[in-house]
Amino acid sequence: MTKFMATASVAALGFLLAAGAPATAQQIQPNSGVGFADSSAPVEGPKTIAGTRSYESPIPFFKDLKPWDPNYKPPRTADGHPDLQGVWSSASLTTMTRGNGRNAGVGVKTLVIPPEQVAGATERAGYTKSAEDSQKRTDPNAGVFTDGNTQAGYNAFWIDPGSEWAKVNTEWRSSWITSPENGQVPFSKEGRSLRGNRMASVRQINNTGPEIRPVGERCLASFGSQAGPPLNNAMYNNNYQIVQTPDNLMIDVEMNHDARIIRIDRPGAKKAALPDSVKQWFGDSIAHWEGDTLVVETRNLNPTQLQVGAFPISPKGRVVEKFRRVSDEVIDYQFSVEDPVYYTQTWTGEIPLRKSRERVYEYACHEGNYALPGILRADSKGRDTAIDKEGE
Repeated sequence: MTKFMATASVAALGFLLAAGAPATAQQIQPNSGVGFADSSAPVEGPKTIAGTRSYESPIPFFKDLKPWDPNYKPPRTADGHPDLQGVWSSASLTTMTRGNGRNAGVGVKTLVIPPEQVAGATERAGYTKSAEDSQKRTDPNAGVFTDGNTQAGYNAFWIDPGSEWAKVNTEWRSSWITSPENGQVPFSKEGRSLRGNRMASVRQINNTGPEIRPVGERCLASFGSQAGPPLNNAMYNNNYQIVQTPDNLMIDVEMNHDARIIRIDRPGAKKAALPDSVKQWFGDSIAHWEGDTLVVETRNLNPTQLQVGAFPISPKGRVVEKFRRVSDEVIDYQFSVEDPVYYTQTWTGEIPLRKSRERVYEYACHEGNYALPGILRADSKGRDTAIDKEGE
């Protein structure tokens, strides 16, 4: 993503993603105040000026990926372990949970999408509809959008969510969550109350300075939970660059340019956990190799992470992640979240990370972005009406 694209409407996206609400691209609805110039006219849209290769995907399409070879031998680093390095993408119509948010109404209730239903589910997906609307010419006399839909902060030109449901080996998946069976995060009462607590704090603190604003708004950490743990995807910035040494693995996250440093045990030389008083943004992550699988355990996340991630982890919780390269194009990423405070049960998931030919560019979050000063100015004048609504 270019720097200009990265600076667009950061605060609006931060509010929605940090609260767990889906940020969406604008769709033309009956009450939106905008109509098509001719609903029967052929679909139109931007014409390429970049030549015949302009729409070539930098990542392989799921539909073109072959079944995973159980005898696959991954490339190896100098120390003999599988080489996980490169740029990988989680972009997909598939999301963490099933059948809600931007994928409400797709008509899929099971983890595995039957092959005969994939095309229909793709057509009904929210981002597919946004992409279709963005290609149609609107009536210049109909005015601007009037539906007050604050989630529709982007037209489809600026987003890059992916265009396919994800395929894990040979199975098309409707959610990253593999358990519970309903594909939903099993929040406890305490977990569900976190959003309300944050909103109460905003109302009660008489301070218009930036310190009380969520860390995503202030661009201190990624606000779509893309850095994890566990990893996730959003409407854009779904790339990860992995750099690997015998002692450490670094995941450079495109969203907000986060860098997760994972320490790796060596045989007979285990890494000591950091003191409890040292609470890094994304926790203390220590890994070890189990055959060709890198197993990562993360604990002791920064309490401010409750404002960052859609999936908070308490001091009693941990996240276990597994990275296994199953082909030249795919890393099979699996995770489990164990936390008796914020969740009623352990929940698990799986994301196929696809190899990309892209580079990860700098995410310049607030360079030239007037969103945060605008929020503070409105708040000082008592006009921050967003805090009157749950989820902001």
